[in-house]
Parts: sequence; C-alpha cells; structure tokens
Amino acid sequence: MSEARYNSQPALTESTLVRLRTQLDSLDAILAGANEGTLGRRPADGKWSAREHLAHLGRYHEVFLERLDRMLSEDRPQLGRYRTEDDPGAGAWFRLPTREVIERMRKLRVRLVERVTKLRPDEFDRIGVHPAFGEMTLGLWLEFFLVHEGHHLYAILKLAREEKKPS
Repeated sequence: MSEARYNSQPALTESTLVRLRTQLDSLDAILAGANEGTLGRRPADGKWSAREHLAHLGRYHEVFLERLDRMLSEDRPQLGRYRTEDDPGAGAWFRLPTREVIERMRKLRVRLVERVTKLRPDEFDRIGVHPAFGEMTLGLWLEFFLVHEGHHLYAILKLAREEKKPS
C-alpha cells in the first residue's frame, strides 16, 4: 500500500498572500475595548500577557525577515527554534507600550509583504532547515509564520476578553 502524497504547493498561493496582507487586521477586533491594564495582566499560570504576546509577534517579524534573507543567500541554512527567552533583541520589544508594538509590527509587516511579493517563483523553493520540522521551502516557512502568528492572536483574544466574561 503506497502512502498518499499531497501535491506540491505553488510558489506563493493567493491564500498565503491574502493572509500575509490581512491577518493582522484582526487586531482591531481582538483588542476592541481592552485597556492597558487588561493587556498587561499576566494570567494566573504566569504565562505571557496579551501585550507580551504582541511584543513577541513584533520581534518575530524581525527574526523572520532575517531568516528569509538567510534562506535566499545561504544553501539550506539551519534555522534553530526561535526562543524569546534566548533572544537579546526581544527585551526592547517587551518594554514598549502596546500602541508602539503594534505600529512597529505593522510597519515590519509591510516590509515583509513587499519583500515576499518581489520574490521570483523559484525563490519560494529555497530551503531552510527547522530542528523539529526538517527541510521546509520558503513557501512553507511563510505558512509556518502565519500559523504561529495565528496561535498568538488567539491567545491575545482570550487574554483581552477575560475581563469581559459574564459573572
């Protein structure tokens, strides 16, 4: 019995590009009515606050742009797991007020979209090696970026809405 295989992904799907351009638009709805106190409050389990999740996403935009450059300039670069705790550049993001984090992140997103839309189709086949997921094309790295971001947007929604639960 042969294993079913999925078709290879085109260089850049319309879906990926639309999500890359619009996924952060959800922040307006997610953060509607939340204040700095709510966004800065850590949950009882001590995990990140909504503002810290936002800061992580902002910093990860910078990290992803660096990874994109490496995949385009190096042959199969080893791209280790990104751990905020090990990143000396993350602290500056975590000290920013929420509004500044969002403004900077949106500017970085514009840069990322511009960078991606200027790539040649064959460049989406460039490989970066992830320690858990192995070799991934640049196109798959974009999907990974968006799924990772979606996970944090969900966490932000939960944390921003905690105060609004009916008693």
